[in-house]
Amino acid sequence: MPARRKGLDALDLEILRLVRERPRTGLLEIARLPRRPRRGTVQARLDRMSADGVITGFGPVLSPAALGYPVQAFATLEVEQASREHISAALHAIPELLEAHIVTGQGDVWCRLAGRDNEHIQRVIDGMLTIPGVRRSTTVITLSEVVAHRVHPLARLRG
Repeated sequence: MPARRKGLDALDLEILRLVRERPRTGLLEIARLPRRPRRGTVQARLDRMSADGVITGFGPVLSPAALGYPVQAFATLEVEQASREHISAALHAIPELLEAHIVTGQGDVWCRLAGRDNEHIQRVIDGMLTIPGVRRSTTVITLSEVVAHRVHPLARLRG
């Protein structure tokens, strides 16, 4: 759901920072911190940001490596445009697929994959190539993560 509001005020940003830095801290405890709003205000702000589509989830962030999938790769798929809906459904069923995006430019779909080792990544890609409408793939294996997925710096731009 796209966000309906534009930007966040200073209190929203402070609440988001606290929830991000202390994810297991209850709202009452956050509200008890010095110079913090009351629990009702914190809850109302979080509810509003959720309803507006600013907050998209509260679950734990899992590590693929800790789950036994230390190798990550990016695969670019070239697909038949008329088959995109079917291909999207088939990709959704692949547990090693962490995310996929239809893109402009080189390739049609960019996929981020996780695997136990390089051979596992190869088997996943081989399986993707059997999806009707997928013509070919190009894959790169990641060596290290320089910047983890993040969105919070955007919230501070408020412009």
